[in-house]
Amino acid sequence: MAEHLSVRNMTRDDIDAVAAIRIRGWQTAYAGLMPQAYLDGLSPAEDAARGRAAFAAAPPEVVNLVAERDCGLVGWAAFGPVRATDGTTSPPSSDGELYALYLSPEHIGTGIGRALTDACLARARHNGFRALCLWVLKDNARARRFYERAGFRADGAEAAYEVAGATVPEVRYRRALVHGPARSPGSS
Repeated sequence: MAEHLSVRNMTRDDIDAVAAIRIRGWQTAYAGLMPQAYLDGLSPAEDAARGRAAFAAAPPEVVNLVAERDCGLVGWAAFGPVRATDGTTSPPSSDGELYALYLSPEHIGTGIGRALTDACLARARHNGFRALCLWVLKDNARARRFYERAGFRADGAEAAYEVAGATVPEVRYRRALVHGPARSPGSS
């Protein structure tokens, strides 16, 4: 019997489970793409502490969603207004940005990532964003295929950041959400 899946707003009570999902997601998705010692040193407890502070300080335009099955939380995604980035052409301010999408590794390929993505796209559209962009590691072929199947396309912007002394290149993807007159983000 298939487990029921629901996607809902994240609460403060979800922060520890989300931190565990995020850290395991990093350790799985970025193996071979980031220094292994860095990935091995990631701590769910430290991530949860940062997560509590970020969750408490998040403006109302930032949306955190969790995917839940009968077995508990299995995924997390967050989006909000597009962030300014150094060294790249910024997307229009009417765009939103998918900041994060992580699943418990054992749930990859089960449709949960797609359900979270679809929920983010629908909520971003409802919140008035005209498009949603995201950054993905340039060499993360699996994630890039996932986002391309969801209708995102690389828009030519690239950036790099440093992780434990290694340069990690990223590419930006974008997907249009609405057609017609623009609404201001946050309008109903």
